[in-house]
Amino acid sequence: MSVEAPPAVAVDRPRRPAPSLTLIAGLLLAAAFTVWAALQIDFTLAPLWRNFSNGWVVISQFLQPNWSFIFRVWDAWVETIAIAIVASAVGVLVGLLFAFGASRITNRSGWMYRTVKTVLSVIRSLPDVAYVLIFVALVGVGSLAGILALIMFNIGIAAKLTAETIDAVDPGPLEAADAGGSGTFSRARWAVLPQILPNYLSYCLYIFELNIRASVVIGIAGGGGIGQVINVQFSRFNYENVAAITVAIFVVVLLIDQLSQYLRRRFV
Repeated sequence: MSVEAPPAVAVDRPRRPAPSLTLIAGLLLAAAFTVWAALQIDFTLAPLWRNFSNGWVVISQFLQPNWSFIFRVWDAWVETIAIAIVASAVGVLVGLLFAFGASRITNRSGWMYRTVKTVLSVIRSLPDVAYVLIFVALVGVGSLAGILALIMFNIGIAAKLTAETIDAVDPGPLEAADAGGSGTFSRARWAVLPQILPNYLSYCLYIFELNIRASVVIGIAGGGGIGQVINVQFSRFNYENVAAITVAIFVVVLLIDQLSQYLRRRFV
């Protein structure tokens, strides 16, 4: 004798909540600011097709890269890689020290913590191009200005990312270090550093990738390397040489990105 299953009881699905008035007001405010900003600068896309005939002359030269020029500026390529390596090494080490001072976990001094946070905020307030203009005025055009600019840029990034990682460490080893009477340095060295080291190494590789791209931009502003070559070729209207360098930069950055991902999987 089969037992019939009880009929399924229909359950009303809850209604989707209506958008809040705060969300709607925020979206309208953002749209209003966007329209206002566009009107302030007379934003229009008309020049894209209005000057297309003149721009096509430049585009046609870009479509015919002078591949031999890539190897004629080999010294500039080496200088760009060297700038990125030196700036990354110095920047991430100094950034690590700042990170320990910018976290309540490793810095128990209130006034020192606030001072370090203020200094890092000032460092991050300027972009890398602004730093290279400052250092070009101080030390002149060349790789030194580019290295110093990237170091300042790297300190801000490394310190912020690492400090946030320090704030999220497991409190267990910290409590054990405190129970053993560890001082501030010993506590940071044995209870914090081993926990953040994998993430810190990942940040170092990420910053090196950024420096390869940024070194091109700061080179245009006077920081040496391949960016300076691009600036000279642009001023001479040698767009076929610029096109070859652009493609080479894309390949170099892609290869470094793949190498960085491999190193992350292998060691981090």
